[in-house]
Amino acid sequence: MSTTTDRPRSVKRSVLNTLKGSAGNLVEWYDVYVYSVFLTYFESQFFSADDQNSTLYAWAIFAVTFLMRPLGSWYFGRLADRRGRRFALTVSVTVMAACSALIALAPTAAMIGGGAAVILLIARLAQGFATGGEYGASATYMSEAAVPGHRGFLSSFHYVTLVGGHVLAQTTLLVMVLTLSSEQISDWGWRVAFGIGGLAAIVVFWLRRTMDESLSQETLDAVRTGQFTRAGSMRDLLVVQWRPLLLCFLVTMGGTVAFYTYSVTGPNIVKNAFADGDVVAGTVINLIALTVLMLLQPLGGWISDRVGRRALLVFFGIGGVLYTWFFLTYLPQQTDPVIAFALLIGAFVILTGYTSINAIVKAELFPTYVRALGVGFGYAMANSIFGGTAPLLFTAANASSQVPLFIAYVTVVIAVSLVVYAKFLKTDQTNWLDTDKHPAAPRERAAADARAGSSASGAR
Repeated sequence: MSTTTDRPRSVKRSVLNTLKGSAGNLVEWYDVYVYSVFLTYFESQFFSADDQNSTLYAWAIFAVTFLMRPLGSWYFGRLADRRGRRFALTVSVTVMAACSALIALAPTAAMIGGGAAVILLIARLAQGFATGGEYGASATYMSEAAVPGHRGFLSSFHYVTLVGGHVLAQTTLLVMVLTLSSEQISDWGWRVAFGIGGLAAIVVFWLRRTMDESLSQETLDAVRTGQFTRAGSMRDLLVVQWRPLLLCFLVTMGGTVAFYTYSVTGPNIVKNAFADGDVVAGTVINLIALTVLMLLQPLGGWISDRVGRRALLVFFGIGGVLYTWFFLTYLPQQTDPVIAFALLIGAFVILTGYTSINAIVKAELFPTYVRALGVGFGYAMANSIFGGTAPLLFTAANASSQVPLFIAYVTVVIAVSLVVYAKFLKTDQTNWLDTDKHPAAPRERAAADARAGSSASGAR
């Protein structure tokens, strides 16, 4: 049959689509992380400089935007399952970039008072909505675009670019630290940083429009003409596919709390530790360490193609349970750049066991017709509850001298996911990516329906 996705399933073609998808992902996650990287410089522009809680308020906005991710995952997941992955990804990056441009041009508190914080909040809420859709659609696309035998390696580029967005934000900060004064960065430099994300959307828009669609044209036509109405169905996800959805949530919770604790809170601890001394040293430490984390992702994906996904997840779970106390206890005490760097690298090596393969593990849980919705919604719920709140909880715990409670919280959440990795996650069996390529075609759709019905009966 002739479809838009009847293309040679070659490694070359797969790599080309992976690179196009990755480039868009890079820019979108730069827009996410530029906020946390430049927060200490722009918070005085949106909140009163005399307010001692301004940093807490700024992190609260960072956290509350995660509440929009489940809504975004529903909207864009349904869009991706019904209109195609490429279309959903193009729309999400457009929303993200427009909001970055809005923040770059936003008036300050000195100009309009509390209205400045309201504008910041609205823009970040919209970005949270777009990010909720970005994760599920991009993780699904890159997993579907990858050829069998190389799925772990190729899908790992999802986190190469996710971390790469953070690296790009840190690089932007380093350039400004080396060329501008702190006052200049606070006055206008942060606007340039946000503006870069908005302008980069022009390139991303073109890249995403030229990458192949991973859904067949037959599937898209069946949905468009009403022949297949279950695509992107929240009811099907909650009633029929509730077990993989629950697994997706539990797999994500430990990984996301570790990710935001290690790769967002960790670099901010380092930045603050060197704030009164060598600001450049702290920025360089973070940039190099995050670059290492980015480069570790393909290695983790490659290893998973050879030893299996579960081994890496268990490695992450055990490492996270044992290392979190050590990391959060000793990193804030460091003034030696080498030791601070080593502590970050230790955390990032452990984190790679989760980040490098989490996209493919989740994509393998769901049939095609609800894959983007299932991956996105399961991730977004866990990410909203455990991930986005981690920097805020650490800031509050640190201010009240209750960091040990935060350490215990992170350790327990990772431990729960470790039990799931070891006991309940089956990654060594034939999965949906192997058996359900075109569920909207009559024969494949009937098989998918039969499997879904059998799953529902088993659940009851």
